[in-house]
Amino acid sequence: MPPVALVVQKFGGTSVGNLERMRNVAERALRTQREGNKVVIIVSAMAGETNRLLGLAHEISSTPDMREMDALASTGEQVSAALVAMTIQSLGGKARSLLGHQVRVQTDGAFTKARIQSIDDSKLLQTVEDGFVAVVAGFQGVDAEGNITTLGRGGSDTTAVAIAAAIRADVCEIYTDVDGVYTTDPNICPSAKKINKISYEEMLELASLGAKVLQIRSVEVAMKYGVPVHVRSSFSDRSGTMVLDEEGLESVVVSGVAYDKGEAKVSLVGVADRPGVVAKIFGMLAEKNVSVDMIIQSQSRGGDSRTDVTFTVAKTDLPRVKDLLEESAKDVGATIDYDSEIVKVSIVGLGMRSHAGVAAKMFGMLAGEGINIQAISTSEIKISCIIASKYTELAVRTLHEGFGLDKGGSGDS
Repeated sequence: MPPVALVVQKFGGTSVGNLERMRNVAERALRTQREGNKVVIIVSAMAGETNRLLGLAHEISSTPDMREMDALASTGEQVSAALVAMTIQSLGGKARSLLGHQVRVQTDGAFTKARIQSIDDSKLLQTVEDGFVAVVAGFQGVDAEGNITTLGRGGSDTTAVAIAAAIRADVCEIYTDVDGVYTTDPNICPSAKKINKISYEEMLELASLGAKVLQIRSVEVAMKYGVPVHVRSSFSDRSGTMVLDEEGLESVVVSGVAYDKGEAKVSLVGVADRPGVVAKIFGMLAEKNVSVDMIIQSQSRGGDSRTDVTFTVAKTDLPRVKDLLEESAKDVGATIDYDSEIVKVSIVGLGMRSHAGVAAKMFGMLAGEGINIQAISTSEIKISCIIASKYTELAVRTLHEGFGLDKGGSGDS
């Protein structure tokens, strides 16, 4: 960073989980400021607070009004912002808390999942120019009608990166309860290594495939506006993982192994093989905002005029999918099978663009452990396989070791 930098620091719910941890946040922010930097803090609600608030709403109604839900849920971040600002003041610093509508984080009107349209940087920049640490409530904004909106789960990450982009910050530091991005889940694979640098593209894939360190939308914003993101631990001063443009990074073959247990497999067997049938099925799911991941279509065992269609959806959407498909299946003469005991295991790496045989190597490793692959999806830098969930740990460890990530081989970046 330059001698005097504009730094955005985001602290999650665990980092502000109690007053002692808020003091750690305040001390870190003041230390950064005393080094000559200008500091903006983004805070989440205290750990568990958002769930508590939403639980209260659902005690009142099974289908609470979305506008009021946002008004309620946003108070968690408001409490954190005020308490952290007070803590900085108690330590002799200058701080000012700011809510979404005061910064003017302008969003659309999609309550509970709003998207940021613009951010007014003038108040923030004036606050830090006046020597204050600006403590901003994450996760929230305001729509054109003046209603409070929230950005969805993990929205404070998005707030932080978007504000960093708006004020042209030199770095956006995301503080969590882990000290960076790892080659895989250390809870499954103790030999997992911390990655020092990773590209936006790789991080985006890992986030979409189940890695929980960064929220997907925040990575998208960082990549779009070129915001350097530093993922760090709130509980140590060690350097974490830098997420940045791929230029200058070594194009390793595989950077990480991810898994996602949140999907279910749906198989339509014996679908009438005529134009428009499959389009109608997926169109119906799209109308109900059901996102479909992997799709496989193959000739049915029942005859030339039939086809089998297999796809995956989020487990949380499975009850709705069942309701939607029952009648449609009858109309096209198909039967339906459901399987929620699956996991999506994936490898990610920029080097896949220029290295042949990566998929064959992955499939061979899984086959060597007797693990059957039920579906496959690929992109330029990702290969994903659906397998039975009972093989999750075995598959992750096998791939992690097989691609040399346990030795810092392909995983170094």
